[in-house]
Amino acid sequence: MRSIGVIPARYGSTRLPGKPLALIHGKPMIQRVYEQCKQSTALSEVVVATDDERILEAVEHFGGRAVMTSPDHQSGTDRCLEAYQKIDEEFDIVVNIQGDEPFISPSQIDLILSCFQYENTEIATLVKLIDQESELFNPSKPKVLLDENDFAIYFSRQCIPYLRDYEKEAWLEAFNFYKHIGMYAFRAGTLAELCALQPSRLEKAEGLEQLRWIEHAYKIRVAITEEEAFSVDTQEDLDEINSNELRS
Repeated sequence: MRSIGVIPARYGSTRLPGKPLALIHGKPMIQRVYEQCKQSTALSEVVVATDDERILEAVEHFGGRAVMTSPDHQSGTDRCLEAYQKIDEEFDIVVNIQGDEPFISPSQIDLILSCFQYENTEIATLVKLIDQESELFNPSKPKVLLDENDFAIYFSRQCIPYLRDYEKEAWLEAFNFYKHIGMYAFRAGTLAELCALQPSRLEKAEGLEQLRWIEHAYKIRVAITEEEAFSVDTQEDLDEINSNELRS
């Protein structure tokens, strides 16, 4: 089974323009993401999908592989598909890897790819057990409800399920709640099908693209990780990461 990791990298981030080129301990963020991905034992190839020549040149400068994609894509999923289609190679699995997680764990990439040992896996993603009340009720941390076979039932910015018989202070002790870790992997044929779908009512309501797939009856297999994911979204995040000792 051949797999490719695609790292969407837009220049025009709203909160931190030029984010992929922001320096983290002397290296552009996109380089740190790329180098972490190359440590995965399950990925066959890694490529950056960008809409900006400056990012393309930076990736090629450190010896990475990149392709130019349209500036008009509405999501990283659409950009992943275009990048995959432009590569003259066949892959079974396409992994959409966030370009703003400079210390992404290679073992998390291996974990998400392990979901495809099951033939009925069309899409895979990761979740982590919530252990802090501040995350449980934070709408910027999407929650995921799982069925008994480790498929996602629903994603929500609200805390789900609602525990009728408990005070909210006791919810974490009474139930296992999971937050979403924003990495996806797709069978190549499924990725093309998903990008042909129109935005759905639940997706528009919650602002979560994966609800479009669920509404169209695609099943998302979930693997549970114990590792945290740290993304750089603002200048404050960047300053914090540069003020701390470099992670090994």
